Amino acid sequence: MNNYEQVLIALRRVIRATDLHSKRLSKHSGLTGPQLLIMRTIRDLGEVTIGTIADKVSLSQATVTTILDRLELRKLVYRVRNTQDKRKVHAHLTEDGVDILARAPEPLQEEFVKKFQSLHEWEQTMIIASLQRVANMMDADDIDASPVLDLGPMLREDGWKSR
Repeated sequence: MNNYEQVLIALRRVIRATDLHSKRLSKHSGLTGPQLLIMRTIRDLGEVTIGTIADKVSLSQATVTTILDRLELRKLVYRVRNTQDKRKVHAHLTEDGVDILARAPEPLQEEFVKKFQSLHEWEQTMIIASLQRVANMMDADDIDASPVLDLGPMLREDGWKSR
């Protein structure tokens, strides 16, 4: 097998693992990757504005608002306008939202981050350089991407886009 074939197979495995995780997440919790990340952000930060959520998950405020609309329809989150500053809206989890979040699998990137951080610094640097070179070779240098490892049609339902 040629070296380039080994690289392409490894890339396909990464894409496939990401896709399988997205499907598992949807099957077990009924959530998409961005929905899960937004709900986890609300849980972790408490009373939080839409702008703060958008910054934390690397999505536009419009996309976060669309996702919150869907989560609100499912009664997993609710929003409250700030009484002192009417321009600010805070998102909160409902009891159902807390329950579904407790049962949801971990986002794929959390396991990756744990394993990546356990590597020696020289190994991390080598991986970064190699992947940046691969992205360049695929003419992907100008593609803006979030550090969220999720893809697939489920995300496009939520208006997923990189900023």
